[in-house]
Amino acid sequence: MSRGECAPGLVAGCDGVGRGTWAGPVVSCALILDPARVPPGLADSKTLSPRRREALDRAIRGACLDLAIGIASAEEIDRLNILQATLLSMQRAVAGLRLRPALVLVDGNRAPSLEVPARAVVGGDATQPVISAASIVAKVWRDARMAELDRLYPGYGFGRHFGYGTAQHLQALRELGPCAEHRHSFAPLRRLRETAGAAARAVQCP
Repeated sequence: MSRGECAPGLVAGCDGVGRGTWAGPVVSCALILDPARVPPGLADSKTLSPRRREALDRAIRGACLDLAIGIASAEEIDRLNILQATLLSMQRAVAGLRLRPALVLVDGNRAPSLEVPARAVVGGDATQPVISAASIVAKVWRDARMAELDRLYPGYGFGRHFGYGTAQHLQALRELGPCAEHRHSFAPLRRLRETAGAAARAVQCP
């Protein structure tokens, strides 16, 4: 099949990861599994160990008819809000597929606007194997990206907490301030900025 050609009867799964983190992109994966080669043990990526996710990621990639990744940057998250940025990353992932699925199953209660039919499935990353597979691939891809950002922005611990809100991350923010990969619109970043501003004003007062 050529790029964009309809794949009758084939269903794609789509899921996004990294919505609740303080830094880094939100990452979505869209994929179409070969119905005859669905890897056993697919589950919500959050319930799997890193080693198990990586093993399943390899198995999923070997069983895919098509797969694409879509991201929305921290800057886009700040500009659009996390919901709209997540939907944008899903749109980009589905648009990156070479095949045109008959239906896209999306984890959550809201599906992005697509050129193909889509259905949101609450809890789909735990109940729909094709969404579970997308969740796993997106998580492994994003974790690898955060490890790269750890090397570019040392001191924040991105390779350990992957941008999530931890005590170590908060302490690093207090010591170093935010970097370009932080989501400045998120409440913890706003509070730090407000606290820093208040401290600066207090120092300037006679």
